[in-house]
Amino acid sequence: MSDRGEREYLVFCDESDKRGKYFSNFYGGVLVGASQYPRITERLNGLKDELRIFGEVKWGKVTEQYLDRYSALMSAFFEEIAAGHARIRVMFTKNTYIPQGLTREQKEHEYYLLYYQFIKHAFGFRYLPSHPAGIRLRLYFDQFPDTGEKVERFKGYLLGLRESKEFRASNILLAPEDIAEVRSHDHVLAQCLDVVLGAMTFRLNDKHKEKPAGQRLRGKRTRAKEKLYREMLAHIRGIQPGLNIRHHHRR
Repeated sequence: MSDRGEREYLVFCDESDKRGKYFSNFYGGVLVGASQYPRITERLNGLKDELRIFGEVKWGKVTEQYLDRYSALMSAFFEEIAAGHARIRVMFTKNTYIPQGLTREQKEHEYYLLYYQFIKHAFGFRYLPSHPAGIRLRLYFDQFPDTGEKVERFKGYLLGLRESKEFRASNILLAPEDIAEVRSHDHVLAQCLDVVLGAMTFRLNDKHKEKPAGQRLRGKRTRAKEKLYREMLAHIRGIQPGLNIRHHHRR
């Protein structure tokens, strides 16, 4: 990603499959420089209009009828990733690794503790070119599952990252007003992230093998989703050749 001259970054975050068959706790984010954000957003929203994709783009809406439209939109999204205009990162846990010795409070705050680790480590903020005046970071999350104390504590932990070596190394600035909940309906980058997260949980948790009850063949929607997943995987392998997301679970 070309970071030259960027003084501000936006990160749109989303999550999926808190408990999956083989993998759980999927957390994802799209990072984009403020100088690129308006152009990318205009391009993707314009393409949605051209393709007559009305409303919010979501993995759950992928059908045979909409496959070609979603394919075109996600191709444009991955073109921006490949060009270095944005970054996408996903973190998840493998069910065979069971955390030991967790306190009741840690279990209760699992959602926020994992999100904290994701923000701290996923994008490698320590490697961003530093700037004497600082680099502003704005974090946008999908609607939190709680309100009140848990959310405020989470925001407090995130603000504490300003003192971490990861953030100090690049002089990253994070203000309370720059941590916010947003509606993915209003942000096309968050919608594209939902599709990527959905595709990963779909494949890694073997949802591509599911068949309707009493049926011998998979449904049309499942086949359409698998085709879109394979197309996105091809885009990713174009950026990172040889990537293999194969999981090694044992039944």
